Amino acid sequence: MSAPPNYRAAPVALVTGGARRVGRAICLALSRAGVEVHFSFLKSDEESRLLLEDLCTNTPGSCAHKLDLRDVCAVGEFAGAWAASGRACDILVHNASIYAPAAISEITPELYERFQRINALSPLLLTKHLAPKLRRSSLPGGGAVVAMCDIHAMGLPRARFGAYSMSKAALVEMVRTLAIELAPEVRVNGVAPGVVAWPEEGYESDAAAQRAYLERVPLERAGTPEDAAETVRWLALEARYTTGQMIRVDGGRSLR
Repeated sequence: MSAPPNYRAAPVALVTGGARRVGRAICLALSRAGVEVHFSFLKSDEESRLLLEDLCTNTPGSCAHKLDLRDVCAVGEFAGAWAASGRACDILVHNASIYAPAAISEITPELYERFQRINALSPLLLTKHLAPKLRRSSLPGGGAVVAMCDIHAMGLPRARFGAYSMSKAALVEMVRTLAIELAPEVRVNGVAPGVVAWPEEGYESDAAAQRAYLERVPLERAGTPEDAAETVRWLALEARYTTGQMIRVDGGRSLR
């Protein structure tokens, strides 16, 4: 696909945690729509190299950036350097996340802070630094921020996920608040999946736990990373009159 009509050049996107799983699908969906995709990664060096090869076949300016979202100083330096550069930023996708259960007896200040830094504070800081670029976007609907949230931080709480859900609830509130603060130049929305990619280890990585979860999903199946990615692409490039919204991609799980 070509770039959106009436746009002076290829739009530029930054996707955090883009090398694998849902992040990879988001990068590919945006790239196929003519977007120059920059993505961050931490440990997935080989996956990042392979993804970048794919992205550059569509938009040669795409780039991978190694960034530790636990380090808010590094996040500030990275975003500040981008803000001071001549590089545009039309789309910002907060995909990187830490996900794990922790019973109340297991929660420590360090654990809680790790969830908050990766899932809430770093997205807020990135948006802060890149907001001037987003405000100057020439995309037909203006700049776009999309945050990957979670239906279980929106009224469907689960035991043993307190620290995680609190961080994602903060991200949900960031979407709502910044949708007001950055309007009218920037749209800010969220995508709230149920299951679009099962955990690779630990909780819900075994077949029995997955079957138990799907029993409460009206569509009786898990989604795919591409389901979430297409929603991100739509919000970023096509949903020109949508802001402050949380799009649930959960097969109906939030109804039960």
